[in-house]
Amino acid sequence: MKKFLKVMAIVLVVAMLGMFAACGNGDGGNEKAKVKVGFIFLHDENSTYDLNFLNGAKAACDKLGVEYVIKTNIDESNDCYEAAADLADQGCNIVFADSFGHEDFMIQAAKEYPDVQFCHATGTKAHTEGLANYHNAFASIYEGRYLAGVAAGLKLNEMIEAGQFKAEDAKIGYVGAYTYAEVISGYTSFFLGARSICPTATMEVQFTGSWYDETAEKEAATLLINDGCKLISQHADSMGAPTACETAGVPDVSYNGSTATQCPNTFIVSSRINWEPYFEYIINCVADEKAIDTDWTGTIATGSVVLTEVNEKAAAKDTQAKIDEVKAQIEAGTVKVFDTSKFTVKGETLSSYMADVDSDADYTPDTEVIKDGAFLESNFRSAPYFDLRIDGITLLNEKY
Repeated sequence: MKKFLKVMAIVLVVAMLGMFAACGNGDGGNEKAKVKVGFIFLHDENSTYDLNFLNGAKAACDKLGVEYVIKTNIDESNDCYEAAADLADQGCNIVFADSFGHEDFMIQAAKEYPDVQFCHATGTKAHTEGLANYHNAFASIYEGRYLAGVAAGLKLNEMIEAGQFKAEDAKIGYVGAYTYAEVISGYTSFFLGARSICPTATMEVQFTGSWYDETAEKEAATLLINDGCKLISQHADSMGAPTACETAGVPDVSYNGSTATQCPNTFIVSSRINWEPYFEYIINCVADEKAIDTDWTGTIATGSVVLTEVNEKAAAKDTQAKIDEVKAQIEAGTVKVFDTSKFTVKGETLSSYMADVDSDADYTPDTEVIKDGAFLESNFRSAPYFDLRIDGITLLNEKY
């Protein structure tokens, strides 16, 4: 009997040790082994936009030790729904897609797979769809673009002081994909950053009608350069615009990553959204059985809005120091990117503006977004809704 009791005691101790091991250290570490993430990307690593997501996805999953599956070159079509459904069928309990046009297909999949969490970047409908398993995410990248604009303004001033052109000729060119709020918010914040340093700056915008078209982006940048633009920036995803700048010897502020290796003589700096914090957040939420925010907005403070290293070969002197100074002011709240005293619309300073936050097909204005002298971007949903056409910026065409 004593021998039996001794054996049973040993069995009980082993079982208890097993239970403690399964519980881990309380941080959900072992629970992460049950998480599998599926990623849907519009393009592949040849797109600076998608490469930025790819890098963040791999870094987060490798750091947390979770399994993941990546699907690239998934169109904004039913292909996205099929990819999302396939990932869910493969056992992914999180499915993420990275492009605006993926949204309706992700919502379709979310309705059919209620036990899978579907997360989508740049989307606008999570807060109105009311699905517990569908989520939007973005970041306050307008702050990063403003800082990149500061670098652009410093470069314009340097060229003016060197006698390369007169102050009234400080014209910036901008290559945009579509005439959407996301792009408008981006080029406006960049312009306001530049104008905070070079008050005579103006800007022209040429749209390509595609997020990724190297030929069209290169042609757009060349058109802007030939039209007298002294510096180029972009919200489009290929190397087209930076390559055109390097060829023409025109300074360039790129997006989503450094182009210093390919364009060492013209690249100044780049802003980007760092998606790794968001990916870690959603993985931890699922592992710990916690709800994912319906609308998540990353910030400078969360490490979600970052700039590359300044290329001192092309940038104006002390650019990094000025960026650091303005960044601190943004974090302190003493500089607001969309300060309404810093821009006008048709000659008027705005004190009120109703934006289309609860998106619908007719883009019906529904939310007051100006408060205390500033347009509150990304406060009422994560995706941008700044669609004002401010004075000083000329659109050469439009693409929807």
